[in-house]
Amino acid sequence: MGMKILLVDDEPTIRITLGDALEEAGHHVLRCGTAAEARALLEEGSFDCCITDMRLPDGDGIQLLKEARDKNPDLAMLVITGHGTIGTAVEATKMGAEYILKPFLNEDVLARLAKIEELRNLREENERLRTQITGRFRIDRIIGKSARMQELFDVIETIGPSDATVLINGESGTGKELVAQAIHRNSPRCANKMIKVSCAALPESLLEDELFGHEKGAFTDARERKIGRFELAHGSSIFLDDIDDMSLPTQVKLLRVLQEREFERIGGTTTIKVDVRVIAATKQDLSMLVRQARFRDDLYFRLHVVSINLPPLRERMEDLPLLCEHFIRLHGGNHRYSIDEETMKEMAAYKWPGNVRELENAIMRAIAMAGKNDKLDAKHLLPRAAGGSLDAFARALGSVGPSAEGSKAGGIAQPGNIAAGQEKALDSELKPLRQVVAEVEAAHIRAVLERTGGNRTRAAEILGISRKNLWEKMREHNIS
Repeated sequence: MGMKILLVDDEPTIRITLGDALEEAGHHVLRCGTAAEARALLEEGSFDCCITDMRLPDGDGIQLLKEARDKNPDLAMLVITGHGTIGTAVEATKMGAEYILKPFLNEDVLARLAKIEELRNLREENERLRTQITGRFRIDRIIGKSARMQELFDVIETIGPSDATVLINGESGTGKELVAQAIHRNSPRCANKMIKVSCAALPESLLEDELFGHEKGAFTDARERKIGRFELAHGSSIFLDDIDDMSLPTQVKLLRVLQEREFERIGGTTTIKVDVRVIAATKQDLSMLVRQARFRDDLYFRLHVVSINLPPLRERMEDLPLLCEHFIRLHGGNHRYSIDEETMKEMAAYKWPGNVRELENAIMRAIAMAGKNDKLDAKHLLPRAAGGSLDAFARALGSVGPSAEGSKAGGIAQPGNIAAGQEKALDSELKPLRQVVAEVEAAHIRAVLERTGGNRTRAAEILGISRKNLWEKMREHNIS
């Protein structure tokens, strides 16, 4: 596209040769030999870049650049001089100017300008993207242009100002907490901090204490009164994440808070009234848990005033490029990374079981592994083996049947293929179904833990269980 450049130098040969080289490279160049002429041109119009000699017949090039930068803060600057010193170089660099000593090659100047233009284009692109994302493609940190996400934005804007209880349904990693934050920030309660509680992270006894608090002496080690999260959320919103992990006894107490907006601390007799908006989130179908008698139907209907269903990433793949661009800008610093078309197709074909959180982690990993490369590598963005769990399952099943000499159709021996002398050996190799299922479960948990680098929170999200359940299964299968 080229830049509009002001070239200031009292040597006619430089104005001619360098000016011609700049124009041949596609730039529009205005040339002059004095500071006074340069000031007149700067008054008449704007420039993208100013190239000036350090010493001019009627002034100082650095001073000229300072005056020019005052008029245009985005002006790119390049100083050329035959009288370079460390002091002048430092002065030029401090104000953001490039510094080139005479004699120089025109190609060197063109290379510097190419970098300047690239940075300018990057800033414009970032500004375009920022404008785009802060428009209808984004609410708070929730990003998407798909129809499902546009519907979500409409719902958030509609219900935000109300006090209605909200139930957010979605798989792990879909952004349930972000939606809760967006609802809170669009409400009159936004001046107060939203209080968050993870129902999956605490056992039953501790969860009740965390929600409602306790009085001094209520139990051993209760040396002083504790204020619960519902009291802290007075005048604000409370977000109950993974409410499907809440025990039935605690559900009874939560139901009372929703109905009456009151409760007592553990060990207390004083009834505490609270003004709080409840936003809950679940990764499971609560209506199914109600049918299984694992969740109270009366609590379900109290929570189900407004229900929001978050789509998994695999159901809104049109948002994938926008999300990648956002995470690259968020975690890439000033480096301009990109993903080529073929890699983006591979990413679109992947199911992303960890959803947007998995995508963000993948982008962060690819950036960390990119080194000096501008393009992010598919091997860092996608799992090493998409069929890893199936492989683990197949290996476990392989221990059920006979040896590899069995049937070629799936490795399960047919009756006619088993010699009479082998029957006893086969019987000893067969295992109870419970043992096979346990081996498959253990293998899959190990594979997920390996893929997440031992991150138990991340592994639990991918497996669709709580951290507590994962810990119990790891202990059951002796997984360190």
